[in-house]
Amino acid sequence: MTDPTPAPLPAERRSHILTAMERDGAVRISQLSDELGAATVTLRRDLAQMEQEGLLVRVHGGAIPAADQPAGAPPAADAGSIAVLVPSLNYYWPGVVRGMETAARRHGLRVQLRGASYELQDERPVLERLVRNGGVRGLIVAPNTDTPHAQDVIQWLAECGTPSVLVERDGLVQPEGVPAESVTTDHALGAVLAARHLASLGHRKVGLVLSRNSPTSRKIAAGWQAACEELGLTPAEHIESTLPDRTSADFSAAVDATLDQALSTGVTALLVHSDPEAMAFVDLAFNRGISVPEDLSIIAYDDEVAELFTPALTAIAPPRVSVGEAAVDLLAARLADPTRATRRVLLNPRLKVRGSTAAPRT
Repeated sequence: MTDPTPAPLPAERRSHILTAMERDGAVRISQLSDELGAATVTLRRDLAQMEQEGLLVRVHGGAIPAADQPAGAPPAADAGSIAVLVPSLNYYWPGVVRGMETAARRHGLRVQLRGASYELQDERPVLERLVRNGGVRGLIVAPNTDTPHAQDVIQWLAECGTPSVLVERDGLVQPEGVPAESVTTDHALGAVLAARHLASLGHRKVGLVLSRNSPTSRKIAAGWQAACEELGLTPAEHIESTLPDRTSADFSAAVDATLDQALSTGVTALLVHSDPEAMAFVDLAFNRGISVPEDLSIIAYDDEVAELFTPALTAIAPPRVSVGEAAVDLLAARLADPTRATRRVLLNPRLKVRGSTAAPRT
């Protein structure tokens, strides 16, 4: 049977793309194809045309918004290209890349973007190809820090002769143990902000749930532990658990087990990293007749899509766009003055209070 719904006109496709990009910070061709019923070749053509018009910047598999630029402003002189290697072009990182593209245009730099994988054990071959074949002047890298080759990558970046900046990663250059140039979010502070918010509402028994063992998770855990001890939030009793991957068959059972633990120990609030995991807690809590936030307050860590959920989730929001901008600014300054002192930039996240937190039941 023929679908009676007419295919979107080009103008409607463009409007949908712009709306989705404003809402999500990026668009993926695969998602647009599902939503619009349009062929991928058609969508690629749309994105190419919109890029020529200055409406967006294409990245692998989709696009991110173009930076706002005053009409008639002359483009910056071409200062060459930089290479960016991040572990994903999907969750979290599109916002960071958007900031990089904004700052790169301001400095007249072109960005060569590559997405690796959290499973990639050694980024050096990818980086070597970029430096050898890309003619890049500098590198911005978010390497995998949990592999046997993590320190080897840091050493390679320090010794390759191409200026580099770590983004959302810390690293020490051996043997002196000198910190590498970097831009990071103060994720420990994010956890402190969450704990203080819950304490101000009157919560005392609280829990922390992490989605993976990552540099971000470890910083969140450190800040959370310090804040709980400072505020008297059950320092010896609160939940600290790490969930399996969301695609795992054990994920729902792990969330249910954590909810069981919260109910049995009187926990009234959770900080959950990241947004999708926090949403899963709300959904499964509702299925069990647990009200959010009346019975259980939940704070999401990342604020990627937390505001779109019902109830809108209170969240800790890392400054993703600012992180990307600061990384390019730092690299551009290094290119302009190779002798300048090494900088480590630490940016503060923000607490956004919405509908998933409230005072505990009395």
